[in-house]
Amino acid sequence: HCLPGEPACMTARVLPLPDGQSTPFWEACSRHELALPRCGVCGLFTLPFDLTCPHCHSTEPAWTFQPVMTGGRVRTWTVMRHSFLQGFDLPAVLVDVELDQQADLRLIGRLVDGPDVPLVIGARVSVVFEDIGEGFSLPCFKLEHAA
Repeated sequence: HCLPGEPACMTARVLPLPDGQSTPFWEACSRHELALPRCGVCGLFTLPFDLTCPHCHSTEPAWTFQPVMTGGRVRTWTVMRHSFLQGFDLPAVLVDVELDQQADLRLIGRLVDGPDVPLVIGARVSVVFEDIGEGFSLPCFKLEHAA
């Protein structure tokens, strides 16, 4: 660890802090797979992680470890020009994506295409992973371009 203001701290990337519920998610991301918590009773995928299924109210959700989606559609986005976290290249585009796996299943991530790419609501994106060190990878998104 370094002290705030030291050169190493100015470029150090903040890493996730997995807990008991999120560890399977981060382990799957490190394999470049997206695995989400899924209720063992009704089969609903849910984000954010929760101890109770928002659909059937079961308290026994089960994890799936298979990739759950390949893409989705942009619901909205923002351009981050200032960061409260260190280690991010700015400006960065953060997109709110509705995943193809299930209606109302959303994930927010960085758009790897950069801040200058034309973007519209409903644009198709695919999940990609950014390796950030110490065995961690972040789910991000890349625009799908029409062939």
